[in-house]
Amino acid sequence: MAEAPQVVNLAITGASGAQYALRLLQCLVANGSRVNVMVSRAAQVVIATETDFRLPGSPPAMAEAFTAYAGAEERQIQVFGREDWFSPPASGSGEKAPLVICPCSTGTLSALATGASNNLIERAGDVALKERRPLILVLRESPYSEIHLDNMLKLTRMGAVIMPASPGFYHKPQSVDDLVDFMVARILDHLGFPQTLVPRWGE
Repeated sequence: MAEAPQVVNLAITGASGAQYALRLLQCLVANGSRVNVMVSRAAQVVIATETDFRLPGSPPAMAEAFTAYAGAEERQIQVFGREDWFSPPASGSGEKAPLVICPCSTGTLSALATGASNNLIERAGDVALKERRPLILVLRESPYSEIHLDNMLKLTRMGAVIMPASPGFYHKPQSVDDLVDFMVARILDHLGFPQTLVPRWGE
């Protein structure tokens, strides 16, 4: 297994599945990583719609809310605004860190496939691709159009990992939380973190 990263960039976009992002953040914090968080405007709407977690509007207030939610240490979580071009994720000369976009909207998928950098999340994805850093895209859409599939293939060929939010059932989930943990466990596996959320196949 690869060595677990000390810093992880986490982008949350407006696809359904905010629970995946919140649980992943808890697990990254528990594993001791510093987390750079980016939240799209649509993601703020989705979080408010799908969860009981209330996210404030400004990045400093978001950082405080995420810190309390995940039980993080002071400054273990930093939140950057959509046009914070001086943040580490915005440049290849910034901290070397993997990027997880969870959940990843098909609009963000399209922007990454075409090299758009209209906001910090898109720029962070562009940086991950050009620097050959780990990039995990947790897609949540159904069904996929030919455009979506073409964009997924293009990004896969560039080195991104396309990980649709399609939890398995062989671990006999008893709750929605179990399904969320299945996907988060797969993300942690790809990042090199140990995890006990879901037993490995054959265990």
